Amino acid sequence: MAVPSDVAESRKGKRISAKELRGRSIAIDGYNVLITVESLILGAPVYLCDDGFLRDTRGIFRRYRSSGHTTVALSEILSILNESGVVRAELLLDQQISRSGELAARIREMMADLEIRGCAKTAKDVDRRLKLATCPVATGDGAIIDEACEAFDLPAEVAKRRRIKVVVL
Repeated sequence: MAVPSDVAESRKGKRISAKELRGRSIAIDGYNVLITVESLILGAPVYLCDDGFLRDTRGIFRRYRSSGHTTVALSEILSILNESGVVRAELLLDQQISRSGELAARIREMMADLEIRGCAKTAKDVDRRLKLATCPVATGDGAIIDEACEAFDLPAEVAKRRRIKVVVL
């Protein structure tokens, strides 16, 4: 994904590491992060864009369905949050996607098992909520990153842990 160099530099400047999450809350763009992590696990193309964030190109957002890879992806995501020492995680899923409520309930159970404080819930206005967040956000959505104070590339952390090579654009 190509964006003007000033936008790319601004986004890079907002990127924080997993270490910088210790003792902080985080808001997570649920489907954005989950779909990209699933792409990594599946071996589908994932690209490091010029703004420093990973993105997939499967384009399945509205047609998303949980699969056998969903649990693995969620385990990776929650493990990173747990090990990062976040004090609270709010994972937001787009309500308009089928079975989002069931997925949110599954995530809440997994969070409870790992003793991660926070919630997983559905909302009609996920992007707006993330743009208004006062804590770091985990997303690859450029419009959200542009409005955020800080952004964490959770899929990039998964790629690093799993030693998955990504395509650099």
